[in-house]
Amino acid sequence: MGTFVAVGRSLALTGCRRSEAVGLKWTEVDAANSCLRFEDSKEGASVRPIGLSVLDMTDGLVMDDQGAFVFPGTVEGKPLVGFPKYWKKALKGTTLEDITPHVLRHSFASVANDLGFTEATVAALLGHSRGTVISRYIHTVDTALIMAADTIAGYIHGLLDGMRFTRTSYALDRVARQAALSRLFSEVTAGSEALAA
Repeated sequence: MGTFVAVGRSLALTGCRRSEAVGLKWTEVDAANSCLRFEDSKEGASVRPIGLSVLDMTDGLVMDDQGAFVFPGTVEGKPLVGFPKYWKKALKGTTLEDITPHVLRHSFASVANDLGFTEATVAALLGHSRGTVISRYIHTVDTALIMAADTIAGYIHGLLDGMRFTRTSYALDRVARQAALSRLFSEVTAGSEALAA
């Protein structure tokens, strides 16, 4: 996957601003806690939950230097420069020619809304919230936000790959919730039996 395509895909899957994605450093990717920890964004330091689709994508990228940029440019130690130029060139002559990269941020929010997530959840995922989740000192990100990020990014990833969904809203149906709880409790039981042995 080319750097330009990877940046575009990350914008679609995270709802990040173009400058945040282009300037993203490996030190800001917290895969263990499924989030991006921006040292400096439009709102200052910011923690953004991200979905598995984003983690899968970054897993496939080369990390030469921990402090380096996730999307390196052609000049060593610099991020990809000229993303808007690549964007215009890629979309020239298509029906998307007038679309800007910022539209992907709006699209992320629209998909999240269509899936039934609240304004507060969407705001936190986009970095608008200044609540307890969006703080440079937080180490554990709210599980509900990670689940929301998984759902939204997974849905968008599917759309990008040409999937057609029969359901356009996210539902926590009883069977799925019971299955998740059963898995959780079976892991606890298995762990307890191992300790007792």
